[in-house]
Amino acid sequence: MKILKLLNKTSLSIFFVLILIFSTNLRSEDEPVDIWDLETKVEENNSSEILENNDSSKPSIEVDNNNLNSSIDTIDSNLLSGKVNIVGLYDPEENGLNIDMWSNSNGNEIKLILNKLNKMNLSKDSKKILDIALLTNSYFPKENITEEEFVDFKLNYLISNNNKELIKLYLIKNESNIYNSKLIKFYINSYLENADLENACEIFNELKYFDDDYINKFKIYCLINQNNREEAQLLFDLKKETGFKDDFFEDKFNYLMNYIENADSKISDVNILNFFLSHRTNPDFIYKPNKNTPKFIWKYLSSSNLLIDIDTIDLEDSENIYLIEQATHEKNYEEEELFELYKRFQFNINQLLNVKESYKLLENYEGRALLYQRLILTKDANELLDLSYKLKQSFNKDNIGNAFNNKLKEILSWINEDDVPSNYSSFYFENISAQKSEEKKTKINNKIIHQSKLLKYFEEENNINKTQEDLDKLLKLIKKNKDYFVSTKDLILLESLISDGIEIKKKYKNMFKFDQSIIPTDLQMLINSNETGMILLRLVEIIGEDNLEDLDADTLYFMASILNELDLDSIRNNLLLEVLPLKI
Repeated sequence: MKILKLLNKTSLSIFFVLILIFSTNLRSEDEPVDIWDLETKVEENNSSEILENNDSSKPSIEVDNNNLNSSIDTIDSNLLSGKVNIVGLYDPEENGLNIDMWSNSNGNEIKLILNKLNKMNLSKDSKKILDIALLTNSYFPKENITEEEFVDFKLNYLISNNNKELIKLYLIKNESNIYNSKLIKFYINSYLENADLENACEIFNELKYFDDDYINKFKIYCLINQNNREEAQLLFDLKKETGFKDDFFEDKFNYLMNYIENADSKISDVNILNFFLSHRTNPDFIYKPNKNTPKFIWKYLSSSNLLIDIDTIDLEDSENIYLIEQATHEKNYEEEELFELYKRFQFNINQLLNVKESYKLLENYEGRALLYQRLILTKDANELLDLSYKLKQSFNKDNIGNAFNNKLKEILSWINEDDVPSNYSSFYFENISAQKSEEKKTKINNKIIHQSKLLKYFEEENNINKTQEDLDKLLKLIKKNKDYFVSTKDLILLESLISDGIEIKKKYKNMFKFDQSIIPTDLQMLINSNETGMILLRLVEIIGEDNLEDLDADTLYFMASILNELDLDSIRNNLLLEVLPLKI
């Protein structure tokens, strides 16, 4: 196997030194700098001089060979350190933020609140704000938190949300970030677990440099699969020159490159790539999962149609059946397959007729099979509900409740809502398949300030002049109505308009009483110290697992006041349009 000696580390390093010296000299002092261009800073090499030749316009390069090694070490160290100051996905101006949104915050407080948020089941409204807080381009906090720790919170957030498109955009925009390996591995592994090699490999068309053996092994396989064998060989040789050693991978590599006729048949399940290569290089591949099999293996087996056929399962093999129930709970077997398995069990007529007592005398999985068989034989609404309830209880008791979700919804859909007795209403409505709700439209009601046409301003349909005109007309009508009650939501809308430069005329001001001290002291202190990132985290904490529409009016009032004071109009507008309009 050839070793590419011309591309050894020393040669490459010398080449980089020469290029860096040459390009540094030619750069204009007045060249503009893009703050979003995250380049690695390389220390100036005092040992190298660029000398002007009086007889030629071309510069000549003279290198001090005595200090060449130290120069190479300096450059290699800086390149590998990959120091960056900004990591994110959104430009700050998109949401009225600034690049210093975290600079004044204490890292200990950031870690405390982010760890707390990680333990919560945040609502969609909370996640929208957290998304902005964590993924906006910004400088790192300066105190009590490392660069790596702060970036890791961003990566964990992306991983927990598992939005592949968002992850891909983040990786492309932050390609030079040295901490990306964790996110890249999640991205490629997630696709491979679902037997989607094409999308797993596609990311390598966008990202070029990886200082990680696992990612490079993955890329080598992708190159082979795409028939780019020369490039695969080149990358493999370069890895070998750096001391890379992996007997398992090298065996698979040699087989896939046709250097050997047969690969070792030993199956490795230490990671999804090894397992995939074990499958890919073994024509007689057979793998029987057990209760200790990692979830990613189950997922791959399911996606690749390698799981045991339900029709071949021995009904006396209780361990295997429990295993299939667990796998269904984890969505590696389809629910339909599990219930087809249940239908294979043989029960006598007495067991079916006395099902409510008989199932208790059987093994749990057999009891579930009996309940299901009796359930599909009845048409009575009460019986369907009772048997479904008992079957769901049995699944939940063994901590495999997710194995009976879709099928339960299907069964409940057989029952007319009007036929559901009161003692089963909660069970029915909690589990029935919800109809896809139509997108609600905003209804304008000009008799109420916070439901009036003034809302169009926050939808960016009306400019300030038109909104001022609409406000004057509306307040004139409201003042004539002696019974009108000014609500907190009215104050929220009006205060937001005032924040944007719209005025309430003097003759209407006595109609309203704005609370200037509504913002809690601790949040006001964060505003005063310009800790915008921390404020967003606190807002996420306040909303928590609730939706915005479920928060009380006073909480919404001080949240809107905070966003007004910080000029975060985009975030504020989204909040107002979520909680103020009447939607039909």
